[in-house]
Amino acid sequence: MTRDEKIQIAQDLSEKLTEGVNFYFTDASGMSVAQTNAFRRMCFEKNIEYVVVKNSLIKKALLPVGDFKALDAKVLKGFSGIMISPDSANAPAKLLKEFRTKNPRKDKTVKPLLKGASINKDIFIGEDQLEVLATLKSKTELLGELIGLLQSPMRNIIGALQNNSNKAADDTLQTPSETQEG
Repeated sequence: MTRDEKIQIAQDLSEKLTEGVNFYFTDASGMSVAQTNAFRRMCFEKNIEYVVVKNSLIKKALLPVGDFKALDAKVLKGFSGIMISPDSANAPAKLLKEFRTKNPRKDKTVKPLLKGASINKDIFIGEDQLEVLATLKSKTELLGELIGLLQSPMRNIIGALQNNSNKAADDTLQTPSETQEG
Protein backbone atom coordinates (compact mmCIF):
# COMPACT_ATOMS: atom_id res chain seq x y z
CA MET A 1 0.00 0.00 0.00
CA THR A 2 1.45 3.36 -1.01
CA ARG A 3 1.74 6.35 1.26
CA ASP A 4 -0.96 8.20 -0.72
CA GLU A 5 -3.35 5.25 -0.33
CA LYS A 6 -2.76 5.22 3.43
CA ILE A 7 -3.42 8.96 3.64
CA GLN A 8 -6.63 8.52 1.66
CA ILE A 9 -7.80 5.68 3.94
CA ALA A 10 -7.08 7.79 7.03
CA GLN A 11 -8.98 10.76 5.55
CA ASP A 12 -11.98 8.61 4.60
CA LEU A 13 -12.03 7.02 8.04
CA SER A 14 -11.74 10.42 9.70
CA GLU A 15 -14.78 11.66 7.77
CA LYS A 16 -16.78 8.57 8.78
CA LEU A 17 -15.78 8.95 12.43
CA THR A 18 -16.73 12.64 12.36
CA GLU A 19 -20.14 11.93 10.80
CA GLY A 20 -20.90 8.86 12.91
CA VAL A 21 -20.58 10.17 16.44
CA ASN A 22 -20.91 6.62 17.79
CA PHE A 23 -18.11 4.17 17.14
CA TYR A 24 -16.86 1.01 18.81
CA PHE A 25 -13.45 -0.65 18.69
CA THR A 26 -13.48 -4.44 18.65
CA ASP A 27 -11.01 -7.30 18.62
CA ALA A 28 -12.14 -10.07 16.33
CA SER A 29 -8.81 -11.87 16.20
CA GLY A 30 -9.11 -15.63 16.20
CA MET A 31 -12.50 -15.65 14.51
CA SER A 32 -12.90 -17.92 11.52
CA VAL A 33 -13.62 -16.56 8.07
CA ALA A 34 -17.21 -17.82 8.32
CA GLN A 35 -17.69 -16.10 11.70
CA THR A 36 -16.16 -12.86 10.41
CA ASN A 37 -18.43 -12.94 7.36
CA ALA A 38 -21.47 -13.60 9.55
CA PHE A 39 -20.47 -10.69 11.79
CA ARG A 40 -20.04 -8.36 8.80
CA ARG A 41 -23.43 -9.47 7.44
CA MET A 42 -25.15 -8.68 10.76
CA CYS A 43 -23.47 -5.27 10.83
CA PHE A 44 -24.67 -4.55 7.30
CA GLU A 45 -28.24 -5.61 8.15
CA LYS A 46 -28.28 -3.28 11.19
CA ASN A 47 -26.84 -0.29 9.25
CA ILE A 48 -23.55 -0.45 11.14
CA GLU A 49 -20.36 -0.08 9.16
CA TYR A 50 -17.57 -2.46 10.18
CA VAL A 51 -14.05 -1.61 9.06
CA VAL A 52 -10.74 -3.29 9.88
CA VAL A 53 -7.83 -0.86 9.63
CA LYS A 54 -4.30 -0.73 10.98
CA ASN A 55 -3.99 1.00 14.36
CA SER A 56 -1.58 3.61 12.97
CA LEU A 57 -4.19 4.68 10.41
CA ILE A 58 -6.89 4.79 13.09
CA LYS A 59 -4.70 7.07 15.20
CA LYS A 60 -4.21 9.41 12.25
CA ALA A 61 -7.93 9.35 11.48
CA LEU A 62 -8.82 10.25 15.08
CA LEU A 63 -6.60 13.37 15.20
CA PRO A 64 -9.09 15.74 13.51
CA VAL A 65 -12.09 14.12 15.24
CA GLY A 66 -11.14 14.93 18.84
CA ASP A 67 -8.97 14.11 21.83
CA PHE A 68 -8.82 10.33 22.05
CA LYS A 69 -5.54 9.81 23.89
CA ALA A 70 -7.18 7.40 26.35
CA LEU A 71 -8.26 5.21 23.44
CA ASP A 72 -4.82 5.40 21.89
CA ALA A 73 -3.03 4.19 25.00
CA LYS A 74 -5.35 1.33 25.97
CA VAL A 75 -7.43 0.34 22.99
CA LEU A 76 -5.42 0.72 19.80
CA LYS A 77 -3.20 -2.31 20.24
CA GLY A 78 -3.37 -5.61 18.39
CA PHE A 79 -6.23 -6.38 16.02
CA SER A 80 -8.72 -3.51 15.73
CA GLY A 81 -12.02 -3.32 13.93
CA ILE A 82 -14.28 -0.27 14.04
CA MET A 83 -18.07 -0.37 14.17
CA ILE A 84 -19.57 2.97 13.11
CA SER A 85 -23.23 3.60 13.91
CA PRO A 86 -24.79 6.78 12.54
CA ASP A 87 -28.25 5.99 13.93
CA SER A 88 -27.98 4.65 17.45
CA ALA A 89 -25.42 4.65 20.25
CA ASN A 90 -26.49 1.27 21.60
CA ALA A 91 -26.96 -0.63 18.31
CA PRO A 92 -23.35 -1.89 18.07
CA ALA A 93 -23.39 -3.13 21.68
CA LYS A 94 -26.68 -4.93 21.11
CA LEU A 95 -25.28 -6.42 17.90
CA LEU A 96 -22.16 -7.68 19.72
CA LYS A 97 -24.32 -9.38 22.35
CA GLU A 98 -26.67 -10.86 19.74
CA PHE A 99 -23.79 -12.15 17.61
CA ARG A 100 -22.18 -13.84 20.61
CA THR A 101 -25.37 -15.67 21.53
CA LYS A 102 -26.00 -16.81 17.96
CA ASN A 103 -22.36 -17.82 17.35
CA PRO A 104 -20.88 -19.44 20.45
CA ARG A 105 -17.25 -20.45 20.17
CA LYS A 106 -16.02 -23.97 20.89
CA ASP A 107 -13.15 -22.65 23.02
CA LYS A 108 -15.64 -20.64 25.13
CA THR A 109 -13.86 -17.33 24.45
CA VAL A 110 -16.00 -14.31 23.72
CA LYS A 111 -15.43 -12.76 20.31
CA PRO A 112 -15.51 -10.11 19.04
CA LEU A 113 -14.31 -8.38 22.17
CA LEU A 114 -15.25 -4.80 22.97
CA LYS A 115 -12.01 -2.86 23.32
CA GLY A 116 -13.59 0.57 23.67
CA ALA A 117 -16.24 2.93 22.39
CA SER A 118 -16.90 6.59 21.81
CA ILE A 119 -20.49 7.75 22.25
CA ASN A 120 -20.89 11.45 21.50
CA LYS A 121 -17.18 11.84 22.40
CA ASP A 122 -17.64 10.10 25.77
CA ILE A 123 -15.15 7.27 26.05
CA PHE A 124 -15.89 3.78 27.37
CA ILE A 125 -12.96 1.37 27.69
CA GLY A 126 -13.07 -2.38 28.16
CA GLU A 127 -15.28 -5.40 27.72
CA ASP A 128 -16.98 -4.74 31.05
CA GLN A 129 -18.65 -1.66 29.54
CA LEU A 130 -20.67 -3.70 27.02
CA GLU A 131 -23.72 -4.11 29.26
CA VAL A 132 -23.76 -0.38 30.05
CA LEU A 133 -23.54 0.48 26.37
CA ALA A 134 -26.26 -2.01 25.40
CA THR A 135 -28.70 -0.44 27.86
CA LEU A 136 -28.09 3.14 26.73
CA LYS A 137 -31.19 4.70 25.28
CA SER A 138 -31.12 6.23 21.85
CA LYS A 139 -31.86 9.89 21.29
CA THR A 140 -35.24 8.98 19.81
CA GLU A 141 -36.14 6.85 22.85
CA LEU A 142 -35.15 9.63 25.25
CA LEU A 143 -37.17 12.21 23.32
CA GLY A 144 -40.18 9.88 23.32
CA GLU A 145 -39.93 9.44 27.09
CA LEU A 146 -39.58 13.19 27.59
CA ILE A 147 -42.64 13.93 25.47
CA GLY A 148 -44.60 11.26 27.37
CA LEU A 149 -43.59 12.81 30.69
CA LEU A 150 -44.57 16.27 29.51
CA GLN A 151 -47.93 15.05 28.23
CA SER A 152 -48.78 13.03 31.34
CA PRO A 153 -49.92 15.92 33.59
CA MET A 154 -52.02 17.34 30.78
CA ARG A 155 -53.69 13.96 30.19
CA ASN A 156 -54.49 13.71 33.89
CA ILE A 157 -56.09 17.16 33.91
CA ILE A 158 -58.11 16.47 30.77
CA GLY A 159 -59.21 13.10 32.15
CA ALA A 160 -60.33 14.69 35.41
CA LEU A 161 -62.22 17.44 33.60
CA GLN A 162 -63.95 14.94 31.33
CA ASN A 163 -64.83 12.75 34.26
CA ASN A 164 -66.33 15.68 36.18
CA SER A 165 -68.23 16.94 33.13
CA ASN A 166 -69.68 13.45 32.53
CA LYS A 167 -70.75 13.26 36.16
CA ALA A 168 -72.35 16.73 35.94
CA ALA A 169 -74.13 15.74 32.73
CA ASP A 170 -75.46 12.58 34.38
CA ASP A 171 -76.76 14.64 37.32
CA THR A 172 -78.63 17.06 35.03
CA LEU A 173 -80.16 14.26 32.96
CA GLN A 174 -81.94 12.78 35.93
CA THR A 175 -85.62 13.79 36.13
CA PRO A 176 -86.92 15.57 39.23
CA SER A 177 -89.03 12.54 40.17
CA GLU A 178 -85.91 10.31 40.10
CA THR A 179 -84.06 12.65 42.45
CA GLN A 180 -87.04 12.81 44.88
CA GLU A 181 -87.41 9.02 45.00
CA GLY A 182 -83.69 8.40 45.62
